[in-house]
Amino acid sequence: MKRYCLTLDLKNDAKAIEAYDEYHRNVWPEIQKSLGDSGIASMQIYRAANRLFMIIEVSDDFSFERKAKMDNANPKVQEWETLMSNYQQRLPFAKPGEKWVVMEKVFQYNK
Repeated sequence: MKRYCLTLDLKNDAKAIEAYDEYHRNVWPEIQKSLGDSGIASMQIYRAANRLFMIIEVSDDFSFERKAKMDNANPKVQEWETLMSNYQQRLPFAKPGEKWVVMEKVFQYNK
């Protein structure tokens, strides 16, 4: 199983942040199904102010390219992504078309 950490900012607006949090307390079942179908076994999203941090654990055959293709073919996922884009803003260093940015691991401690 592989693990990826990603980051994204929300618009720095208290009402928008609260709305985003509320949607994520009640994620649509179709979105949860699409996550599992893409090979994501576990997902957690943390927030500090308007900065988001996502941890996903994925199957060995998971690929971001395959997930993007599946998402583009799923009208409910597209509806969700359009809705979420009202609250999200790209990071200044994100590549064109990139929303969530994969983070680089710089430290690990194991006992």
